[in-house]
Amino acid sequence: TRLGRYIYALGGNEAATRLSGINVNKIKIIVYSLCGLLASLAGIIEVARLSSAQPTAGTGYELDAIAAVVLGGTSLAGGKGRIVGTLIGALILGFLNNGLNLLGVSSYYQMIVKAVVILLAVLVDNKKQ
Repeated sequence: TRLGRYIYALGGNEAATRLSGINVNKIKIIVYSLCGLLASLAGIIEVARLSSAQPTAGTGYELDAIAAVVLGGTSLAGGKGRIVGTLIGALILGFLNNGLNLLGVSSYYQMIVKAVVILLAVLVDNKKQ
């Protein structure tokens, strides 16, 4: 879509996007609004799942989100990434979480394993560039 191309361009180079005649501030407002909407939807789903609202209920999910994106091949430098890669990264992370749970690995060690996986994915990405 046109909005998707604008967002992709904005992630690659904000100055070039602005010079191309795209209203960068408008695109940022749309993106942040969409992120807020999706975050609120995730909160509603989490409250429905837990039957209560707790401020610490989502602790640790931010690491999973970053891991899924990085495993999917998105460059942390910005501008390069695909939704299909992120979905594949989320599947890989789901298999990893399930395997570690089946092995009875402590949640603290699971976070260490995820951090190491993120670090390896970032190192591989840096080697490619």
